[in-house]
Amino acid sequence: MKDMPEPTSTEPADRKGHEPPAATSRYGWRYHHLGIPTSTPRPSEYYLEQFKMYVSGFENSPYGVQWMRFAPGSPVHPLIQSVPHVAFEVDDLEAALQGREILTAPNSPSEGVRVAMILDNGAPIELLEFRGKRQARPGF
Repeated sequence: MKDMPEPTSTEPADRKGHEPPAATSRYGWRYHHLGIPTSTPRPSEYYLEQFKMYVSGFENSPYGVQWMRFAPGSPVHPLIQSVPHVAFEVDDLEAALQGREILTAPNSPSEGVRVAMILDNGAPIELLEFRGKRQARPGF
């Protein structure tokens, strides 16, 4: 299974400019979206009550850009509220988390979706696993 490789010290320290990142080339993860924190209300945003946050843009962006605006008291980790993150779809969330620093433990923001956040060199990375019918709107 492609989600299994763990980060090791034997992985190349550098990749050449034309090479894709290991997340896609070795692990088989698939790009899902880029989450960008903002303090500005955006058109067509909707509220995710359990996270006290507004999201917008995902459905209409050909590049998967998702804007995130956080309400006071949001339980979302402060790093996620302040630093953009890239998100990848994985086949097996538990396997993909092996050997990685977990920022946000696996959770289910909506039916059929499991997510977790890992930390890579100070940057948050979101991993999503979809089961069954896909959601019309992305979770978190």
